[in-house]
Amino acid sequence: MTRVLVVDDHALFRAGVRAELEGRVELVGDAATVDDAVAAIAELRPDVVLLDVHMPDGGGVEVLRRAAEMEAARARGSPATAGAGHGAQLPGSAPPRFLALSVSDAAEDVIAVIRAGARGYVTKSISGAELADAIQRVHEGDAVFSPRLAGFVLDAFAGEPAPSPDAELDQLTPREREVLRHIARGYLYKEIALRLGISVKTVEAHVSAVLRKLQLSSRHQLSRWAAERRLVD
Repeated sequence: MTRVLVVDDHALFRAGVRAELEGRVELVGDAATVDDAVAAIAELRPDVVLLDVHMPDGGGVEVLRRAAEMEAARARGSPATAGAGHGAQLPGSAPPRFLALSVSDAAEDVIAVIRAGARGYVTKSISGAELADAIQRVHEGDAVFSPRLAGFVLDAFAGEPAPSPDAELDQLTPREREVLRHIARGYLYKEIALRLGISVKTVEAHVSAVLRKLQLSSRHQLSRWAAERRLVD
């Protein structure tokens, strides 16, 4: 089952979401503030974060910003991530994907959270079955929107040039590119660590960073991405 963290500042709403999703997904926790959400993401490493847009201490955009900073620090092996949660992180897990869930259907709210990194946006009028389906689709890499909200995103991004393969590759550090090429050649994490003289955990962190930056979700997708761009000898 897809592992889900629920972030909303209203306890009654969180309880309702849990009741609707029980048995459809694995609910690993919930959070009511930005700080608690970031800590829970670091500790629990959910597959999908179900994220409220408006909260008193910064809301969904702030959670997305801090989660992205945390992933970048984690990829660098920074000790800063160790204090982000209350327990040990689950090594090797991919960064979570984010699905915004809000009462608001205002264009500025939709565009803000999508620009900040959310994969989808649905309103709180959604049914439990539809929400579970949206969570699964976001986990698999799809973009999901309530009816008419997708138009806001299309309008906002219309005319923006799509990133070229070179631009996507430029996001990666030299070490991340090395790890990517080894993954594409079929090496295991342990083998990559030995060849590059780094730890297995560092390899896992680099893979997580590459997955996040390229918006992919598996080693298979990484290998295919590298092959399509002829990065493999």
